[in-house]
Amino acid sequence: MTTTRSSSRPAAAARVAAALGAAALLTLAAPLAASAHVRVNPAQVDPGSYATLTFKVPTESATAGTVGLTVDLPTDTPFTSVTYQPLPGWTTVVTTSTLPEPVELDGATVTEAPTEVTWTADPGTQVGPGEFQQFVISAGAVPETGSITLPAHQTYSDGSVVDWADETPASGEEPEFPAPVLYVEDAPPADEHGGHDMSDEADGAAVAAGDDSSSGDAGSASDSVAVGLGIGGLALGAVALVVSVVALTRRPRAAGATRPGTDAAGERR
Repeated sequence: MTTTRSSSRPAAAARVAAALGAAALLTLAAPLAASAHVRVNPAQVDPGSYATLTFKVPTESATAGTVGLTVDLPTDTPFTSVTYQPLPGWTTVVTTSTLPEPVELDGATVTEAPTEVTWTADPGTQVGPGEFQQFVISAGAVPETGSITLPAHQTYSDGSVVDWADETPASGEEPEFPAPVLYVEDAPPADEHGGHDMSDEADGAAVAAGDDSSSGDAGSASDSVAVGLGIGGLALGAVALVVSVVALTRRPRAAGATRPGTDAAGERR
């Protein structure tokens, strides 16, 4: 009597491939998620200056693109002048409103000031998954204050809105959706000077210097690496899935199996 055994190697290969894919996705997704915050650069400016501020906005969604951004400007320590850098494919509006309370600035009473800047993507334009865009304004005069919170509201093509408006508590622990903060007389937290934030500030300086290249292409090295690692992880996971499918579908024939039209010895009938 002939007994048959199927090899366990394909199943083992499939398990190993799946495990490698899962590990790669989990490991490589971490730096990508860590960099996915809306930030303002530079992190600190001088009081009295007219500062070029760059809001760096990544698209976190895997299925929708960024099609809108609104930044709330301060009303208690307002900017008296806000202009924007034109961005191809986007419509920008600076909204001036009556302040909740009049503010004394340099001996003058200010009752109206820019309170909001909104960028809206033209039809067919978006910041796709795995991409980021830089939105640039010039704001001044920077008031004499410790810091300025600039909440940002990111709109996706599927209609969802992410509010980057959470204030960082006294403990310093970063919230899930931290609001961009511009530091004036206060010193930024230590981590604002480390890692990718320093390269973000370099991006802002390049924009302020009049870099004519597309702001969507001028990314910091660390964010580019993070995005690359994330894409690499997805690719590795896909390869692992293909390997597992191939391994499962190409099991060796049983030892006693015969092809149609042949006898047990392999001779054609």
